[in-house]
Amino acid sequence: MKKKRLLFLATLVASTALALTGCGSSGTDESKSSSSKDDGKLMKVTIYDDLANYQGTAKGWFAKIVKDKFNIEMNIVAPNVAGGGSTLFDTRSAAGNLGDIIITGAGGGRGQKLVKAGLISDMTPYLKDMKYIKKYKGATDSLNNVIGQKSGVWGVPDSVSSESPLSSSEGTEPTFGPYLRWDYYKKVGYPKIATLEDLIPVLKEMQTEARKENPGKKIYALSLFKDWDGNMMNNAKQPTCFYGYDELGFVLAKANGSSYQDITQSNGEYVRALKFFNKADQEGLVDPESSTQNYDTMYAKYQAGDALFSFWPWLGQAAYNTTAHKEAGQGFMIAPIKDMKIFSYGSTTNGTQTFIALGSKAKNKQRLVKFINWLYSPEGVSASGAQTGGTSGPKGLTWKIKDGKPVLTDFGKKVFLQGGATVPKKWGTGSYTDGVSPLNYPAVIANDINPETKYSYSYTLWPSVLSETRTKLDTDWSNHMSNASTTMDYLEKNDKILVAPGASYVAPEESSEISSLRGQIKTQIVNTSWKMVMAKSDSQFNSLLKEMQTTVKGLDYAKVLKFDMKNAKDQNKARVKIKKEYSGKDK
Repeated sequence: MKKKRLLFLATLVASTALALTGCGSSGTDESKSSSSKDDGKLMKVTIYDDLANYQGTAKGWFAKIVKDKFNIEMNIVAPNVAGGGSTLFDTRSAAGNLGDIIITGAGGGRGQKLVKAGLISDMTPYLKDMKYIKKYKGATDSLNNVIGQKSGVWGVPDSVSSESPLSSSEGTEPTFGPYLRWDYYKKVGYPKIATLEDLIPVLKEMQTEARKENPGKKIYALSLFKDWDGNMMNNAKQPTCFYGYDELGFVLAKANGSSYQDITQSNGEYVRALKFFNKADQEGLVDPESSTQNYDTMYAKYQAGDALFSFWPWLGQAAYNTTAHKEAGQGFMIAPIKDMKIFSYGSTTNGTQTFIALGSKAKNKQRLVKFINWLYSPEGVSASGAQTGGTSGPKGLTWKIKDGKPVLTDFGKKVFLQGGATVPKKWGTGSYTDGVSPLNYPAVIANDINPETKYSYSYTLWPSVLSETRTKLDTDWSNHMSNASTTMDYLEKNDKILVAPGASYVAPEESSEISSLRGQIKTQIVNTSWKMVMAKSDSQFNSLLKEMQTTVKGLDYAKVLKFDMKNAKDQNKARVKIKKEYSGKDK
C-alpha cells in the first residue's frame, strides 16, 4: 500500500479538460451490449491502473485466483510502465474508453471529469448482495459527494478503515524513515546522529567498512532512481517526511498544520534534502547510476547488499531483511536521528482520493462489480494486498489457523521471512513474488482487523510472527533503541512520530492554465534538482538553486503555488474537522 501511495500521489496530475471532452454526455447511460446477460464465458478485462507497476496480462497465483473465482483474465494498462505522466490517460479518454475497470485518483477534478465525460458507470444497479462495498457506504458516499453530478455510486475509495483516523494506519514500520544497514552501523561504533546532515559522516564510515569487507563490489551508501518524479524529485522529498512533512503539489505541509513550505524556498526542507544528497555525492556516497536507473534496477542492488541507506522500510527491509540475514545480525533498521519526527498517515475511515470504478463501455458489469466487491472482502484484502501491501496472502497458501490464531505456513515463512519461494502447482506457476496482485490496490488498510480471524490483515502484527521473528538483528537494535519491541513502538514511546489525521480530502479541479503551467514548472524543478544533487561544489549548487528559482518565477510559479497552498490548508481543515469528530475516541 505504501509504495502505491507514494508513487501515485507524487506523480498524478490532473488531465487536461480537452482530454475528457467529447467522450460522452453522462456516465448514467448503459448500452444494451454492456448490460446484456452474462454468458459466464472467460472475460478478458482491461484494467486501467494508475497504481500498477506491471503492464500486460496478469500471471501467477493471484491471477489464477481471480480466473478461478470470476473467470476473468486481467490485462493491466499501467501509465507508470508506459512512461508516466498523463499521456496514456489522455489518449484513452479521448478515445472514449479508459478501461473496463479504472483505478485512478479523484484529485484535481479528475473524478468529476470521468463522470461528466461518461467514462465511468454508476454501480448502483449492480450492488444487490454486494455486502462488502455496502459495508463502506460512508466512504463511498464521501467520495461520490465530490465526484458525482447526481446521486450514485461512481467509485469505491481505497485504503478504507474501521480504525480511528487519529491513530496511525501503519503497522510495525512507518511509511517513511531513515533506515540503514544496522550491522555496518554497529561495526562503526553506533555513532550518535543528531540531524539528517550528521548521517553523512556515519554513512561514509559504513561505506568504507562495507567495501573493505567486500573488495571489488560497487557498494554505495545511497542509490537513487528517477522514475517516480512528479512535482519534484521524488527521492529528495522523502527526507522531508522524516520531519513531519508530506507533499501537495508544490507545497510541503506538516502533518499537524503548523507549517507550509514552498518547495523552492532556500531555507525549506526540500532544498535541505537536496543539499543532503549533494553533500553525500561530493563525498562519493551516491551511486553514479542513480540518474539513469529505474526502481527495479535499484531494488536489485538493495537485494544484493550494494546499498546501505533506505528512506522506506518497504525498500531496504523488503529487499534485504531475510531471516538468514537477520539471524546473522544483518539488515536494515531505523536509525536514531535525534531531531526526527516522522510523518505518519492516520487511518482513513472514508478512504483516500484514489478509487476503483466501473468503465462505462464494459460488458458483463455485474461480474465486474462482484470482482470489485471481492477486493473488499476478507479473502480479497488478504490476497490482493500481499507483499506490496503487507497483508497475509491467501489462506491455505501462506497462512492457516492454528489453535484459533493465524500463523504462517512453512511456505509463508519462506515467502515473507526467507526471501521467497516457488508456488505449489495447484496455486499456479512461478515465484510467489512474481504472482502478487498487479493491481497494487489496497482496498482496506493492512492494519484493519480481519473479522474472520479477529487479528490484523497484516501478518507482521500477529503475535506468532512477532515472537518468531525476534532475531540477532532485532535484539541488537532493541538494545540500542530504548528496548523497543518494534520500530513503531520506539517512535511512539520517544515522541518521534507525527500522525496526520485520516481525513478524506480531495483536491479540487485545477484550470487548464494551472495544469499547463504546472507541467512546465515541474520539469524545471525536477531537472534542476537532479543537477543540484550532482553539483561538484557548493557554489555550483547555489547557482543552480538560484537559476531554478528565477526560471520558475518567470513561468508564473506564484499562481500555481497559491492554488496548491490553498489546497494544503483546506486539507488541514479537513484533518482538524475529523480530529474534532473523533477526539477521545482513538484507541
